[in-house]
Amino acid sequence: MSISIRGMTKSFGTTSVLRGVDLTVGDGELVALLGPSGSGKTTLLKIIAGLEWPEAGELTVAGTDWLALPAQARRIGFVFQHYALFPHMTVRDNLAFGLTVGPRKQRPDAAKIAETVDNLLNFLQIPHLADRFPAQLSGGQRQRVALGRALAIEPSVLLLDEPFGALDASIRRDLRRWLREVHDQTGSTTIFVTHDQEEAFELADRVVVMGDGRIEQIGSADQIHDHPASPFVARFMGAVIELPVTLRAGRAEAPGLDASALDRRALPDGPATLFPRPDAITVQPDPASPWRLAAKTSTGALIRLDLHGSGDARISIDLPRYTAPPVEIGTHLRLRPLAGAIFSAARPATAAAAPTPLSPIKENRL
Repeated sequence: MSISIRGMTKSFGTTSVLRGVDLTVGDGELVALLGPSGSGKTTLLKIIAGLEWPEAGELTVAGTDWLALPAQARRIGFVFQHYALFPHMTVRDNLAFGLTVGPRKQRPDAAKIAETVDNLLNFLQIPHLADRFPAQLSGGQRQRVALGRALAIEPSVLLLDEPFGALDASIRRDLRRWLREVHDQTGSTTIFVTHDQEEAFELADRVVVMGDGRIEQIGSADQIHDHPASPFVARFMGAVIELPVTLRAGRAEAPGLDASALDRRALPDGPATLFPRPDAITVQPDPASPWRLAAKTSTGALIRLDLHGSGDARISIDLPRYTAPPVEIGTHLRLRPLAGAIFSAARPATAAAAPTPLSPIKENRL
């Protein structure tokens, strides 16, 4: 099922949560909504599910206007962070729940429900857990049951809200790989919300980076990592170093900076900001550089160099411990970034499209 979102806006009181969101998700695609808390990603997911309603915008799935449909008519599979399993039901009964509460004319008979549940138990690799209760399961097992319950109704769209957030790191990694396999086998159109970059990039076909109610960038892991579309994305992706520079003929210049490894940028001459990542800078001794080594610490694999520059300028860079140059505290160092985003101070802001007002029928549902 393809999903098309146009001009989506949503506010809670005076707080704007979505500010004109446009997004298209292809049939069978797995898309991650990635961003910090408060960026609007969960609200967008809830609007798709029919649990929230926007002030303006369009939502169509396979050509059908979903804003004209109640939640129960959308055949959504929703998986929450905290499982939301029924504690008084066995695994088997939890998996069967969605099939037993549907409209009577569409409800499968008992034999068909039992067959579907058995197939799901085998598909999820948990047939040995069929008669246990949620309290008898590990966190990873509960999340598998939660996903199976969502899949039981053969949803048109599968939505996951921080599905692994409550689990330990090692279990999350195992379940991420497993979820990707499940997606590839079912071919469902899937959207999941996360604030974990590694999770988003490992799982998704495309990643949608959201910030302050807007989509900042859509792309693959390499595209977003190497070519952030805005200072917000650069900071969110870990480019915590910000160096004021001057652009001349597409080259960045600043005292104590050797930017010769960076490609020329098609940006106007004048002030700009360079966002190199802490692990993408090398250093060389240079008595003329304003950057002075103030502290040096080791994490085992990396050497962290804390540098002080002119005025109150402070940065930290990370170098592989076995290849880091043997520099002493107090040494003046020239910075040589190997990669980094540059944003010109003269870069114009992108104007947002005017939102599409809802029809009177949809407004009555709000």
